[in-house]
This record gives sequence, structure tokens and C-alpha cells, in this order.
Amino acid sequence: MKINLRFFASVRELVGTAQEVLEVAGPLTVGEVRTLLIGRGGNWEYALAQGRALRTAHNQVMCDADTVIAEGDEVAFFPPVTGG
Repeated sequence: MKINLRFFASVRELVGTAQEVLEVAGPLTVGEVRTLLIGRGGNWEYALAQGRALRTAHNQVMCDADTVIAEGDEVAFFPPVTGG
């Protein structure tokens, strides 16, 4: 299945892209997609590391790692935002 990935702010800067279409065997959860991307190593591993503060969204709604994704869904990764 194909899913749409989006990367924002410092995550985008580290991985070098704002978006990509990824073909994966499904069904997967958002957490499994994150683990798959970490497996690319290098900046991917650093930007998406499990201990790193990171927000995720599924089809533009905040979600957790257990959210199941389907064909054509969008998964976004971005750092937490603070104001001041």
C-alpha cells in the first residue's frame, strides 16, 4: 500500500525532504512506520529516534503510535511547538 509522509520544521531539515510517498506492506501503525524510517539510519535515525520528542498526525489529526494506517493515508512527523 502507498502512504503519504510529511515532515515539518527541524525533522524536515534533518531528513532533507518535506514529503514522500512510501510503499509498504500493510496494515501498519504510525509507530511501525516511524521504526521503518529509523531503519534508514543516519539523519533519519537521529530525527525520528524513539527517545526524541516528536509529534505525529494521521490524516491531519494528532495521533499516537498505535494508530493504524490504510492505503492513501497521510502520516506527518514534527517536533513539539512551544510559544512564548
